[in-house]
Amino acid sequence: MSKRPPSAEDDFVARLIRPLAGEGAFNLEDDAALLVPPRGHDLVLKTDAIVMGVHSFPDDPPDLVARKALRMNLSDLAGKGAKPLGFLLTLALPRNPDQAWLAHFFEGLAEDSKSFACPLLGGDTTRTTGPFSASIIIIGAARRGRMPTRLDARAGDLIAVTGTIGDAALGLFQRLEPERAALWGLSADEHEHLASRYMLPQPRNVLAATIARHARAAMDISDGLVLDLERLCRASGLSARLDADGVPLSPAARKALGTDQALLGTILAGGDDYELLVTLPRDSWGSFSAECEAKGVAATLIGETLSGEAGRVSVMASGRELALEQSGFSHL
Repeated sequence: MSKRPPSAEDDFVARLIRPLAGEGAFNLEDDAALLVPPRGHDLVLKTDAIVMGVHSFPDDPPDLVARKALRMNLSDLAGKGAKPLGFLLTLALPRNPDQAWLAHFFEGLAEDSKSFACPLLGGDTTRTTGPFSASIIIIGAARRGRMPTRLDARAGDLIAVTGTIGDAALGLFQRLEPERAALWGLSADEHEHLASRYMLPQPRNVLAATIARHARAAMDISDGLVLDLERLCRASGLSARLDADGVPLSPAARKALGTDQALLGTILAGGDDYELLVTLPRDSWGSFSAECEAKGVAATLIGETLSGEAGRVSVMASGRELALEQSGFSHL
């Protein structure tokens, strides 16, 4: 009997997926992987998905779609003070997928898998009548008992964020409403900065150990600063005061806001920041901010947690409380 050639799925895995396989994946020849956490660490698990037409535009470069899918999950690990160990990937492919598009997708995925030391451990492929989607389960390791959650904040904690807020939301805004964005008076480089922050997040994994050392509660900011702070406060049974005037902005975002004050709501609630939101004991701020600076990431104080109605966030600007139309992005 003649040997049967590999199936189309087996060939797809061998050409595009197997080169990303890491230790414990058995070269993707088995249907499960084996993962042993480092001594003295707990496993941290997170999943996120990207759907074409929902989380990205149909004409987005496939390598950037792949990198964003992985970086969204890496950002979650950073917010837990965890080091990445690997990931599982599930792809839903339309009938007769564009092979060149897929090849570029996996080129981007391979690049970031190597850059962030986060190998592929396994996954699945399936067919869909809808758009292409990629779902990632990421696995990390946090020192035992040192993972900050949303539930750990205490009244009187300082609230801080890393990097700048609102760039990605403005990057999406200018793509959807280019005529209005043209009135902001930004340079080509400033428009490109906003676009790149939306297309390719910069997860703060370099700060994972700093987060584990100093943060009381922590999470990444994906659905909007105000909404994610509300979630953290609700989980911890606290309220908070957020100083909108103190929220760190890039020069591009500050210039845009200077010409269109209505953009403040977009900046505070637009989402896709993938920066870190933390609460800290007051005596930890000096060490935390110094470590962030040493690793090339700015940290900024933006408010404090309070006892009071769980999940209520008072957004203050120039001494008065703002009423935002919405606090963030909802997936439902």
